[in-house]
Amino acid sequence: MAAKTEPFWKRKTLVQLDRDEWESLCDGCGLCCLQKLEDEEDGSVYYTRIACKLLDRDTCRCSNYAERKQHVPDCIQLTPADAAEFRWLPPTCAYRLVAEGKDLLPWHHLVCGDPQAVHDVRISQAGRMLAESSVAEEDWEEHLIFRAG
Repeated sequence: MAAKTEPFWKRKTLVQLDRDEWESLCDGCGLCCLQKLEDEEDGSVYYTRIACKLLDRDTCRCSNYAERKQHVPDCIQLTPADAAEFRWLPPTCAYRLVAEGKDLLPWHHLVCGDPQAVHDVRISQAGRMLAESSVAEEDWEEHLIFRAG
């Protein structure tokens, strides 16, 4: 009888993942691409429903992932070296969960096999986001949806 092999995210640390494994952890929710506000007093990060100009508001995918830093210079590129700082990511984010030694959630495509599940269970904001160009930055507080970290 063959031994059951644990999935890569359970048997490897983030720094041990190859590029394909790293990229596959992304659940496609698009939440990290929403505009955020930070509370200067306690460092809390608040997510808005305002999408980065490159985020496709229906698919929750970056419309120019390969060149995103050229178009959005302050876009944060997640790396395993930054895992200790992932507290600002949503609590459902696979990168944050794995960094914290937790398992992926049941709706994650690597667990259930369905990339649409993140949208079906309404983790993503697909179809519920606002275009960055449609909201003045001074009005972002009116569009807060949750606090992370």
